[in-house]
Amino acid sequence: MDAFLYQASIYLAAAVIAVPIAARLGLGSVLGYLAAGILIGPVFGFVGSETQDLQHFAEFGVVMMLFLIGLELEPRALWAMRHKLLGLGGLQVLFSTLALMGAAMAAGEPWQVSLAIGLALSLSSTAIVLQTLSEKGLMQTGGGRASFSVLLTQDIAVIPILAFLPLLATTGGPQIGSDGSIQRAAEAGHNGGHGSLSLVEGMPGWAVTLITIAAVAFIILAGIYLTRPLFRFIHASNLREMYTALALLIVVGISFLMTLVGLSPALGAFLAGVVLANSEFRHELESDLNPFKGLLLGLFFITVGAGINYRLFLASPGDLIGLALLVIVAKGLVLYFVGRAFGLRRRAHWLFTLGLAQAGEFGFVLLAFSRQLNVIPPALSEKLLLIIALSMLITPLLFIAYDLLSKRLGEARVEHAPDEIDEEGPVIIAGIGRFGQIVNRLVRASGFKTVLLDNDMEAVQLMRRFGVKSFLGDPTRPELLKAAGIAKAKILVVALDDPENTVKLVDYVRRNYPDIHIIARAYDRHHVFDLYQAGANDIVREMFDSSLRAGRYVLERIGLSEYEAAQAEQTFYAHDRLTIRELAKHWVPGTPASENKAYIARARELEKDLETALLELAEQKDQKSS
Repeated sequence: MDAFLYQASIYLAAAVIAVPIAARLGLGSVLGYLAAGILIGPVFGFVGSETQDLQHFAEFGVVMMLFLIGLELEPRALWAMRHKLLGLGGLQVLFSTLALMGAAMAAGEPWQVSLAIGLALSLSSTAIVLQTLSEKGLMQTGGGRASFSVLLTQDIAVIPILAFLPLLATTGGPQIGSDGSIQRAAEAGHNGGHGSLSLVEGMPGWAVTLITIAAVAFIILAGIYLTRPLFRFIHASNLREMYTALALLIVVGISFLMTLVGLSPALGAFLAGVVLANSEFRHELESDLNPFKGLLLGLFFITVGAGINYRLFLASPGDLIGLALLVIVAKGLVLYFVGRAFGLRRRAHWLFTLGLAQAGEFGFVLLAFSRQLNVIPPALSEKLLLIIALSMLITPLLFIAYDLLSKRLGEARVEHAPDEIDEEGPVIIAGIGRFGQIVNRLVRASGFKTVLLDNDMEAVQLMRRFGVKSFLGDPTRPELLKAAGIAKAKILVVALDDPENTVKLVDYVRRNYPDIHIIARAYDRHHVFDLYQAGANDIVREMFDSSLRAGRYVLERIGLSEYEAAQAEQTFYAHDRLTIRELAKHWVPGTPASENKAYIARARELEKDLETALLELAEQKDQKSS
């Protein structure tokens, strides 16, 4: 017991210290876990041979990960993405595998070993790439979406790869007996020579096939018909921990069933996840299993780091770094040509090429599995572990290279020729996002004509599909405003997405068309001050009115009548308009409000005035009730 507590303390302390530091440095949690394992294993020697046994337990985190990936992959969404998954992602996995397999064969490895190496190294790091894309705000770019499609394909490809690797085993794998039955070596799997439970051992091949199909069918049918009654039964107990117990039971039970029929537990978990993707209990399962998945995966990566042969690296660091760079170059070339074939250009193309060029965490999983099956020799497996880890460590440098290239390439926007505007109206609306659309609907429904302008082709096409005529073009351009009839219009509504362009447009129109009434959308109070100084007549903060209405609902539910809540809302609204005008006099552009003493002093005075006004309303209510 003492030894267990000591080891648990070491592993947890290493993770708690190393992972946040790695995240702060932008290296990602996976590299943090690897670094933690390297420190407590090869460097300081706090842990030893027990990491191998612990790794078998921690691999269950991979099973949970694939179950959660399945939960995210609704069958309908998978079908909608089929072209990118099979095309972009499928070609990347195929050609990367062939290229790396060819390099391994050129180094003298047998084709079975070379193919296993190619499969393991062809997969990129989902954890590092998705985290980096999210942190840099690149997920919704063309390159980000293409990268996500490839990563999704790779995650799915792990399933057939795990099922295929046993066919490459030269010893210790499944063998066909003379009577057509399935035989397995005693050393296969994680059982360390102790017998294994199996429903198919010694059975003829046709019986194994039938039992396997029956097991898969049972998982699908159970996911469709049994989970709802089970969750309702658990819900009736009013015990929160039972949800967690049921979620664990689903994953553990499916994994055990897959093991009984000789299939990968990860395959069954993934299949069950896809089946349950449409279930109303999907989010409940995710929230219950995510902590276990994160800890077990972290533990897995720590054990990988602790098991790395640092003496091997010190013996030939140049060779290993060179091989890691070779993997990156080989995958980068494949990604470059595949991306080119699918129409990626400029910055999106380089993000796709550089972002996915490393090997990934699933490579550790496939190497561990290949080693257990005796597909890849232990010595070569240790070398490949180092190569994968080094390629992941190089990944932040690849994103730095992308940032430098991105600055040199500049904005990769597709310019469209502006429409010829053949209509005029008393109201011009610049920007037809959610805000502009609602304004337009209200004004048009009230019988007034509007002219809609926007530089977003998709937004213009969407409005036209609904029968609303709109014009493509940059509303900040003077010639476009003239064509739209700005000289005759009575009102300009500025609802652009870019705050700077909003101020720029208001300032230009106010200077050149002083009689027009300008209504502008603002993002925050400071943006209000900019628009106020630029000359906008009415300024609407994006969240102000909806927040004010929500506050009124709170007052109604907490005890005020509808009339009293409305009075409080109106008082706050009027006071806020006064506050904005007063604070605008003290606001200094470029100076933070927290450093502007006059601004802060006036804001405090106005806040006291608001409290006084609302208290007077409450006193009037009390006087009437008495």
